[in-house]
Amino acid sequence: MMRTHLVRVVAALAFGCAAVAPATAQTSPAPAPSFRPVPGVKDAITHHTISIGGRRIAYTARAGTILLRDGEHEPTASMFYVAYTADNAAPRTRPVTFFWNGGPGSSTIWLHMGSFAPVRVQVPKNATQPGLNPPLVDNESSLLDTSDLVFVDAVGTGWSTVVARGKTTDYYGVDEDAKAFTQFIERWATRYGRWQSPKFLFGESYGTTRAANVVNLLQTDGMAVNGVVLLSSALDYNFLPIRNGPGEDLAFIGYLPTEAAVAWYHHKVAGNPPDLARFLAEVRGFAGGAYASALLRGDKLDAATRAPVVAKLHAYTGLSETYIEAANLRINANRFQEELLRAEGRNVGRYDGRYSGEESDPNGTFPSYDPSDTMTSAAYVTAFNHYAHDVLKYRDERPYNVIDGTVNRTWKYMRGEDAGAVSTVPDLKSAITHNPSLHVLSANGYFDLATGFYGTEYLLNHLGLNADQRKRLHYAYYASGHEVYLNHDSLVQFKADLIRFYHEAGVP
Repeated sequence: MMRTHLVRVVAALAFGCAAVAPATAQTSPAPAPSFRPVPGVKDAITHHTISIGGRRIAYTARAGTILLRDGEHEPTASMFYVAYTADNAAPRTRPVTFFWNGGPGSSTIWLHMGSFAPVRVQVPKNATQPGLNPPLVDNESSLLDTSDLVFVDAVGTGWSTVVARGKTTDYYGVDEDAKAFTQFIERWATRYGRWQSPKFLFGESYGTTRAANVVNLLQTDGMAVNGVVLLSSALDYNFLPIRNGPGEDLAFIGYLPTEAAVAWYHHKVAGNPPDLARFLAEVRGFAGGAYASALLRGDKLDAATRAPVVAKLHAYTGLSETYIEAANLRINANRFQEELLRAEGRNVGRYDGRYSGEESDPNGTFPSYDPSDTMTSAAYVTAFNHYAHDVLKYRDERPYNVIDGTVNRTWKYMRGEDAGAVSTVPDLKSAITHNPSLHVLSANGYFDLATGFYGTEYLLNHLGLNADQRKRLHYAYYASGHEVYLNHDSLVQFKADLIRFYHEAGVP
């Protein structure tokens, strides 16, 4: 999704994750990129050690690029990546995991500097502002003890760019982008002899849209994948709070449990229930039951049925019954950010509802900024630039393109002749069906107002899988937001969940 303080997109979808998009393709050609690869910039190779769980691991970091080529084997794009590989490991049995954020138009700086790389930015776990230049520390929750790690930037982001006779329209689109990542993985595996390695894909937000597409393409090409991690999923844009018209109620139903979770965090829920998981199970039941039934009735909803629904919404969200009535029972997740703490002159974060900040427009309908974005971005950007240049010794002097609004604004969401809202749910189903060894982990933050967990559950529960296939779907939940790793306690829990997941997917 896009960072809204860098690229102002109304209801943007997330930290380097999915941004709001039209359902139809862009008709105007994308402008040429403003830079080309710098001649003579070579891959940088450095050697390091890290201690994880009392085990000392020697590893090699390679920051470099892979050229993508067209059907005539001519170069069309250069994709930047950083790979971490354990020294003296057997390639045939050593897993490798490919990570990416989304946007579309975001680099993978957030996952790289925050989640499972050997280093991470140290930010407060309690959703408060980090100090200037927070430290970059060894990451004891790194996944390097289990898998080699490759963090990849999409074309048009980071140091990845179109080259030679390539065009932006070759890459700035749902299927075009997925084909680029598919070719990158295949070329990387060929260059470093990793075709036999167990393989995992890890996408965040729009990166899950991409991951569902890429896993299907890889398997169609004959490269089997062991597992896919979907963090803060955006698999079907019909479930996102984007221009929902009359009768389009799925987003209101899907986001209610997340709104309740954020209200709970800020002590706005009636009775202040102590057990969050149990409370959200109750809200899920209401959202999929009485609430969905009430919305389904539309204008025919009678007063007697309406009143207890309004009362429940008030109890679960902390919003006034007057506001709920005026909204016709349909609480827009983006407006909720502004409304929940309006009386205190504050808003709450979209990417992470635990964060709150002073609102500059107390009468606004939507928040004027996202505190969960503005409080953390500088820490990540500063840390990465220091790390890439001074630690990894990568000598590209171009500015690292953290977020690119042009990529986002010119993105082609149409898939073939389908002008509907983008969905890669069928791609994921195809991959699970055709590969009886593929496992999928859906990881979700309870306080994520960008991609709500209940909507993701709905989609995965409607894949049309049989009982054996459903056993390969796994779920994990965290007391955090879109980037669950912003809460260090959640990062530790996530690592433990990943270890179990990799074992389930065939890693000893």
